[in-house]
Amino acid sequence: MDPFQQMSDWKKNMDHFFGDSFWNEFEGLIKPTIPQINIYQTDHELFCIASVPGLSDLEKLDVYVDYTTLELKGSIDIDHSYGTVVKEEILHGVFERKITLPFPVRSDKIKATYKNGLVYIQLHRLISETSRKNRVHVHVLENS
Repeated sequence: MDPFQQMSDWKKNMDHFFGDSFWNEFEGLIKPTIPQINIYQTDHELFCIASVPGLSDLEKLDVYVDYTTLELKGSIDIDHSYGTVVKEEILHGVFERKITLPFPVRSDKIKATYKNGLVYIQLHRLISETSRKNRVHVHVLENS
């Protein structure tokens, strides 16, 4: 008797009964969202730190800022060719995350850097009401 097969059968029955989108409501509760993000606020700035381990190609990370929204898209890839998984706690895979910011930010004054698996994004408060969605270029910081 395979308990995982039973769980899979149970999920199929729930999907059939409630519809395929039923589990989307619980995804954040069952599996934490990635990337994990900390946001710090001052009167005129926001400082965001996102955990994106193992990123070797910055072109695979998209950072967008649009008025009061920060959007991160990419993939966390972990080489798991070492054998059979015994324990897996590091979240990985394709991600797309939108974060509502506490105030509008300037699209012309954004700084983003990457170092030791963390993306640092510095945003400045917008005074006027006009803005556009802009892709942010992320720079690699050398280890010191």
